[in-house]
Amino acid sequence: MEKRRQWIQAAILAAVLLAGAAAIGQALFGQHSRAPRTGDPAPGFTVEGIDGKTYKLGQLAGKPVVLNFWGTFCTPCIEEMPLLQSQADKWSQNGVSVVGINLAEDDATVQAFLDRHQIRFPVYMDRNERIRKAYGVHQYPTTFFIRPDGAIYEIKIGKMDESYMENTISALLAHLN
Repeated sequence: MEKRRQWIQAAILAAVLLAGAAAIGQALFGQHSRAPRTGDPAPGFTVEGIDGKTYKLGQLAGKPVVLNFWGTFCTPCIEEMPLLQSQADKWSQNGVSVVGINLAEDDATVQAFLDRHQIRFPVYMDRNERIRKAYGVHQYPTTFFIRPDGAIYEIKIGKMDESYMENTISALLAHLN
């Protein structure tokens, strides 16, 4: 009888510990809201640019937007940045805005990277990672192609090559007509 009671107590203790661990895990790592998907409205934000000015996603309303989450520590990000600049140059006359969202790095590191790679499109600084969290970004690079009405047209997780960028932007623009 004593062994059975000890076994029951151990089982109850294990259940309490598992429930507590699950609650702590959910609080620390759980998603409180679902990440946006294709067709959803792009989460709005207000952020400081690398130039020190304040920007809002809403300022780009009515334009197609390529929103790229990146970091100087990310090899695929480094490789695709010149390609993004090339696409920004190519499509700017069509009203396409290419914007980089840097992932909480210091200004000096980011500015040195931009200068070294001759990146001229706007870069916003996600210092507290609120934008990354709102977009549900967990891998870098991640790019959101946003329609002029603010809805997400396509999401690309991972490195893009130039033909993918060009084809996706072309399709985004064709979708507008």
